[in-house]
Amino acid sequence: MTPLTRTPASCRPLTGEKGETNTDTSIYTFLSNDERDTARLAEQLAGLMEPGTVVTLDGDLGAGKTRFSQAVARALGVPGIVNSPTFTIIKEYEGDRLPFYHMDVYRISELEAGELGLDDYFFGEGVTLVEWAELIPGLLPADYLAIRLNRTGDTERTIELMPHGELYEHWCKRLKENGTIL
Repeated sequence: MTPLTRTPASCRPLTGEKGETNTDTSIYTFLSNDERDTARLAEQLAGLMEPGTVVTLDGDLGAGKTRFSQAVARALGVPGIVNSPTFTIIKEYEGDRLPFYHMDVYRISELEAGELGLDDYFFGEGVTLVEWAELIPGLLPADYLAIRLNRTGDTERTIELMPHGELYEHWCKRLKENGTIL
């Protein structure tokens, strides 16, 4: 896949007011002009995914969480339509590369989510993508990639990648180094 060329993008650690780097979690920022740009980022990330990958997606309604999820699913070889599991909470798909577990925890409490056996997914053989994960922070594994989508216009988005753990930090650095994000 070719790097994004028509979209100005950046992937950089967040710095504080005095220029110090946030040592807790780096924040890498990607600028997307439209759904195609967002899908390219999702596809690049999917190419790095392996069994046990956990990605969280947060953002306002209409920010593009489900579109991002659909692009990941396509890149993993999931056939057919992937919809948000708003009412079913969890949908399982078999992909050509890896199983894909798509979750939407918007309508349940952290206590209810804790009863779903999420660890079986988080530490399983597939890729787990959790929409609205900010609602269940105490249930997430120690290592995961948090993604926040922010609307900045009708089609434009600022996408923040916040790696938790060395593997996900490595992914963000790799995306920056290989030219996917500048």
